Amino acid sequence: MTERSELQTNSAPRQDTLAQDFVQFAVDCGVLRFGEFKTKAGRLSPYFFNAGLFDDGAKLGRLAQFYAQRLISSGIEFDMIFGPAYKGIPLGAALAVELARLGQSVPFAYNRKEAKDHGEGGTLVGAPLKGRVLIVDDVMSAGTAARESIALIQAAGAKAHAVVIALDRQEKATESGQDVGYSAVQYVRRRLGLEVCAIAQLSDLLQYLEHQPVAGLDDAKDRVQAYREKYGVSEDAPCQ
Repeated sequence: MTERSELQTNSAPRQDTLAQDFVQFAVDCGVLRFGEFKTKAGRLSPYFFNAGLFDDGAKLGRLAQFYAQRLISSGIEFDMIFGPAYKGIPLGAALAVELARLGQSVPFAYNRKEAKDHGEGGTLVGAPLKGRVLIVDDVMSAGTAARESIALIQAAGAKAHAVVIALDRQEKATESGQDVGYSAVQYVRRRLGLEVCAIAQLSDLLQYLEHQPVAGLDDAKDRVQAYREKYGVSEDAPCQ
């Protein structure tokens, strides 16, 4: 092997098998789609991730396996799970079930968007919030949901310790309608001090598109790459 070919091999992006399997799963489920979609920030994105389409028991169970495998390999320690309303509720519950199946049963809680004014009342449901709390969500766009969850957890006397998400879009967050130089994930890590673990990142999606062309959209990879060059942020260290 020549010196040049050795350099090319050694500098090639590391392929994350779990992330690649997850991207394929999301595509197969119709959760990850390609085309033109308007994001919350008003950007026209060439792809869209809708975790609400993990919409049956088999899909949700497989999704929970991905979350659990990524968490276990990350080494992140936590005492309980919190699922923020609304999408985080089934995600957190499914993860708790999968971890119990693997021999790690942990308490689970979630919140209501509006406080209940009868019965037990309040906004929190499930196990009492205590210890190191893991927040489970699908994606992180601006970090708003994470900040709201942190406030709830701290008000209950517990510690918001880490966040696990399905997909890190690795793009600039917005503040007051303006792009900032960091992503929501980077903000939560650096400003709020929480560990953040993602099953897959935008870089993993680009690796997937290198080998898996999208039917009817031959330029999908080029469009995703162009979007990343315009709105992307530098990569954080991947979650192991």
